[in-house]
Amino acid sequence: MGGLREVAASFVVPGPAGVAVRDRLRVSDADAAVLAEVGVYLGSLAAGDLAERSRQGLAHDAASWAVRKRALTGQSSARWAGSITKATHDQWALARRGQAAHLAWLRGRIASIEARLARPLGAKADKREGLVRGYASRGEWHAKSRRLHTLKDRLVVVEADWKAGRVRVVRGGKRLANTRHYLQAAELSEHVWRERWRAERMFLTADGETGKRFGNETIRVTDTGQVSVKLPAPLAHLANAPHGRYVLDATVAFRHRGQEWRDRVTANRAVAYRIHHDTVRGRWYVTASWQRAAAPVLPLEAALARGVVGVDMNDDHLAAWHLDVHGNPVGEPQRYFYDLTGTAEHRDAQIRHALTRLLHHTRRCGAAAIAIEDLDFTEGTSREKHGRNKRFRRLLSRFPTARLKARLVSMAAQQGVAIVAVDPAYTSRWGAQHWQKPLTTPRRKMSRHDAASIAVGRRALGHPIRRRTAPPHPNQSDRGGHRTAQARPEIRRREETRPHLPGPRTRCAPPGRGAKAGNQGAQHRSGHPAEQESWQQDSLPLSL
Repeated sequence: MGGLREVAASFVVPGPAGVAVRDRLRVSDADAAVLAEVGVYLGSLAAGDLAERSRQGLAHDAASWAVRKRALTGQSSARWAGSITKATHDQWALARRGQAAHLAWLRGRIASIEARLARPLGAKADKREGLVRGYASRGEWHAKSRRLHTLKDRLVVVEADWKAGRVRVVRGGKRLANTRHYLQAAELSEHVWRERWRAERMFLTADGETGKRFGNETIRVTDTGQVSVKLPAPLAHLANAPHGRYVLDATVAFRHRGQEWRDRVTANRAVAYRIHHDTVRGRWYVTASWQRAAAPVLPLEAALARGVVGVDMNDDHLAAWHLDVHGNPVGEPQRYFYDLTGTAEHRDAQIRHALTRLLHHTRRCGAAAIAIEDLDFTEGTSREKHGRNKRFRRLLSRFPTARLKARLVSMAAQQGVAIVAVDPAYTSRWGAQHWQKPLTTPRRKMSRHDAASIAVGRRALGHPIRRRTAPPHPNQSDRGGHRTAQARPEIRRREETRPHLPGPRTRCAPPGRGAKAGNQGAQHRSGHPAEQESWQQDSLPLSL
């Protein structure tokens, strides 16, 4: 087993801590004009606050936060100022985390290239010695050495920004900002681009407050679906309701989790809202979000008490198989296909559909848990690891591991299904080695992915991936030195040979036992037999 890494223990994934639902706002032209004017004005305040926060860098503290909020209060309101400063803080913190991740990525790539440059040309990798492979040619070695200098120059810049507390943030998105210079390639006109840019930089987000009417004083949505917005002080002349509020003609009705949302607003519990404009579709949407009470994490033994559905994730489908508590596959393998090409909305819909079918299959099987691999491809998409295999690197880059796991955890929580994360080490290899061929029949074509789903489920249950094998053919008494009995992991000596039991190894019942137990000699018609006395055969004379 030399060279194999240690397998991490399985665990139950905690449920989601928040909920977000969205509905369309069918606003009139007048409502759209008011929302756009308010959003653009608050967006300008948010841009200025983000610039001030970025200038402060690491010197930011609670006192400077209060100064920024006080300055914004006079230009809008106290609640709008609180929402803007909180959003600014979250955006700066997100950029800071992205900067740390980029810093770690640069250091990892530099270390990988330096290790490969130090190896001779064409040298093979040696995992036992911890040596990576060398570059194939002198030209590739030269190109990688130039890239090494480029990455080191980037690292110097990023390290300087990290120490100074500078972050690179673009309100509206860096991609959309760069598209301005390539409008012809993007097939956009300047007017269309400016509409998208303005919509992305608008700010119409309000945090909820428990105890206030319907859980939010800034953007209020009643239990009947009526939407009203508290206007900033400079735009109070646009109000059509008392206390500087503007009531929209459109109403909302959250279909998904509507009853849960209605219970919160009726009890005046905090609900945050965000209104945004989709310029591509020409529609307005409102998103409601709130926090949920943290549910206690189910113990692993309780989650697996009724078996598990092992799932192997692939680039085009999910392979699933139901396993009982003993680790035996039950029924037939299931495959749920999806298409990851096309737009982001199409990919998201495909993933939701596949996960919905998986959850329905789990409920029909009677299982209460789904075992899934704890995959992370952040270190597996580099060119230094997979070389020139661009197709495989592209496959790993587009594989939605984070989104798929987040979707599955959220949807499973609604169905009362636990998610068990297992270490993905060697599941495909060992599954194909021990389960693919034995389960293949003329009517069932097993794949490596189906076998890997069994390996994932058995690892979640605590069983070894190796399957139970038949006794050796020459001798059914385990002469081959292999114990074939199924045993729990906690049973001692379960991997050893079966102990030798004294007595004849026959299927007949021993004397004095069985269905006809009793004094058999008393039933003999000719008297008591001599077998009851001790008897021993005499040895033959040596003269014979």
